[in-house]
Amino acid sequence: MKKISLLLASAVLILLLSACNQDETDTEKVSIMLDWYPNAVHSFLYVAQEKGYFEEEGIELDIQFPANPTDPINLAAAGKVTMGITYQPDVIIAKSEQDIGVKSVGVLVRSPLNHIAFLKESGIERPKDLEGKTIGYSGIPLNEAMLETIMVADDADFNKVKMVDVGFELNSSLITKKADAVIGAYINHEVPLLEYEGFPTGYIDPTDYGVPSFYELVVVTSDDTWKEEQENIEAFWRAAGKAFADMEKDPDEALSILLKHQDEANFPLIEEVEKESLSVLLPKMTSLGNFGEQDEETWKLTADWMKETGLLKKEADLERIFVNMD
Repeated sequence: MKKISLLLASAVLILLLSACNQDETDTEKVSIMLDWYPNAVHSFLYVAQEKGYFEEEGIELDIQFPANPTDPINLAAAGKVTMGITYQPDVIIAKSEQDIGVKSVGVLVRSPLNHIAFLKESGIERPKDLEGKTIGYSGIPLNEAMLETIMVADDADFNKVKMVDVGFELNSSLITKKADAVIGAYINHEVPLLEYEGFPTGYIDPTDYGVPSFYELVVVTSDDTWKEEQENIEAFWRAAGKAFADMEKDPDEALSILLKHQDEANFPLIEEVEKESLSVLLPKMTSLGNFGEQDEETWKLTADWMKETGLLKKEADLERIFVNMD
């Protein structure tokens, strides 16, 4: 009798272990590299992780942080990560001028966060007021192209501004008067941070002055990865869409989840700043269709503007540059 009992117990144990192994086998590993350390724009990822939405879709998500700003697109293109969060203009340049097999699989932020920011005490209100002023920027050609477009649209002379490369010290350059205004400041980060620190801040929206409403952040993968892992990427977006819906319904819950996952050593978050950031981001992340859905017109308008401003030297190659999830 004891022998029979032991045999039955062993059989049950084998079945349990088998089920566990089967569960592990059924979970596909998917990786995504953020554009920066965790902040408000990434909240939906951590909501989906905490609530088990990725597991429900049969995937295990590995969230990675970049060592350099170009890592997300470069490592995604090389197949080192499944997906990377990057910028729409960079995707157009990579595909059109560097012949890199990369495609966007979804939009996170649907219009520019990059604005011209200044302290309200400066008296600046419109692009023409920038004539004769010093403009700080992070040395990125996109910022120069945006500023020139903005000023031309307001009948201002771009040659009458002095541009100074301040690296990432955008806020401090305003506070110390090294610059009268900065471009490259994000209205969901630098602006609320300045306000939090006691500096009333104004800004100019580039889309009010001729810059197309390009996608600020998109998620990319390589052409090869798309072929091999399309089902996993589609599963990721189903889980992400569900989490974003939760984020819209309860931003405070999403923020509390994000704060638990912040990287305090490298990029500590200030709750008040991230709360304001979420209020700026939510309408810019919302799509009329599925979460992340893209449209051809935005890609074309952005590419045309990049060609006109010299950001793009060759004709844009937009063939299969993006896909939408079913």
